[in-house]
Amino acid sequence: QSQFVESGGGLVQPGGSLRLSCTASGFTWDQYTIGWFRQAPGKEREGITCISPSNMSTFYADSVKGRFTISRDNAKNMAYLEMNSLKPEDTAVYYCAAVTNSLRLWWSIMTDHTMRTSQYNYWGQGTQVTVSS
Repeated sequence: QSQFVESGGGLVQPGGSLRLSCTASGFTWDQYTIGWFRQAPGKEREGITCISPSNMSTFYADSVKGRFTISRDNAKNMAYLEMNSLKPEDTAVYYCAAVTNSLRLWWSIMTDHTMRTSQYNYWGQGTQVTVSS
């Protein structure tokens, strides 16, 4: 049974940086699109970025574009989220998730300009990121 684990969260000052990591055991890593979501208190879970198995396609929500970078290393079964210029509104629980890669998935992402939680089959437990002075 696949199990996703996120790490790297913590407390950071505004303007600071954090790097989140995600890994999974029992998982054929290079067949799945990996996404990062976040959920702030009282808000819906938001898809912020995802990356295709080949690293050739990425998507960023407007809220993080230019500040966050997603990457993956299939040989190590790892995905990463580099977060720079952090703002208090970035405070949330961050989740790593995976979905079987397909052209239909990416067509949906690019035409709707959004990531849907319902598309993702596998989820981690989340890691807390708090941006505060």
